[in-house]
Amino acid sequence: MKHIVLPEVKDRSLVFYLAMEEFVAREIEGEAFFVWRVDPTVIIGRNQDLEAEVNMDYCREHGVEVVRRKSGGGCVYSDKGNIMISYISGRGDVSEVFERYLDMLTSCLRSLGLPAEKSGRNDVLVDGRKVSGNAFHMLPDRSIVHGTLLYSTDFDALEAAIRPPVEKLERHGVASVRQRVTNLSECLDPSVIGSVEQLEDYLVSHFTDVAVMLSPQQITVIEELAKEYTKYI
Repeated sequence: MKHIVLPEVKDRSLVFYLAMEEFVAREIEGEAFFVWRVDPTVIIGRNQDLEAEVNMDYCREHGVEVVRRKSGGGCVYSDKGNIMISYISGRGDVSEVFERYLDMLTSCLRSLGLPAEKSGRNDVLVDGRKVSGNAFHMLPDRSIVHGTLLYSTDFDALEAAIRPPVEKLERHGVASVRQRVTNLSECLDPSVIGSVEQLEDYLVSHFTDVAVMLSPQQITVIEELAKEYTKYI
């Protein structure tokens, strides 16, 4: 699998990476993978009610960016303690693509000694708590899975920024988001993985075997594509 690499390391907005997924899906053949992190951002699903699911007052006050993605699924809070994962493959049945990706992710976490398991259609749990949620976006001939992997996310900010429906929490038998999730920093042996950067490197080594660096010209195309996402909120 190809690891898609940017030519320079710098902070970028979440919409850049969503556009990067689309660019890679359209322009680079075969399976591709990359990881990324952003400043505090709420990502809302394609069909979700913004005002019902997001605490906009909190987000405005604390400078939390709000972005609507093209895929479905639930509302997500992300910060520099959360690894975002992008997996691009050929078009296929949604459940089969999810299954293949989640098998790879749980295998990666188990190789670190964690009792990771798939839950439902698109989550990964460790010791019964969610560490990863994932969503699916289909292009005419390609599939994009993007997901989260919690390492050291600020759960106070997460709880303040998003408002999951009560019935969703009740379905999982919990009273709050915090009761349902956990950070991998609390589960991993720090002598093996002691930072979010180390976990990113481990994911890349587990999933990929060759690096493909994007050119400055390709970056310019992605930046133009990213402007589309500002229309969705």
